Amino acid sequence: MSVIKATDADFESALRSHSKTVVKYYADWCGSCKLIAPKFRRFSDDERFAGVQFLEVNAEENELSRKLAGVNNLPFFAVFKGDQLVEGAATNKEEAIISMIENLN
Repeated sequence: MSVIKATDADFESALRSHSKTVVKYYADWCGSCKLIAPKFRRFSDDERFAGVQFLEVNAEENELSRKLAGVNNLPFFAVFKGDQLVEGAATNKEEAIISMIENLN
């Protein structure tokens, strides 16, 4: 599954359309966000996460989506079951992101 860019306009409907979602919040100026982007795309193609939807949200442009996850730093990752936040963390550590996704099961 590929990574889908979401905005405030479609964020909640995107969450409701899948039972499991991981969201990467980023900003265009964020160097760490750019460094983790290729790994996040690889996660979306990983067979272990076949049932998980992968979203990217520009945190500066989408205040409502950012507030739903309690974003306090970037990059920030959040996992949702349906439209309910399960966990969120500001991290650029690959292992931490994988652990969050695996905890969705």
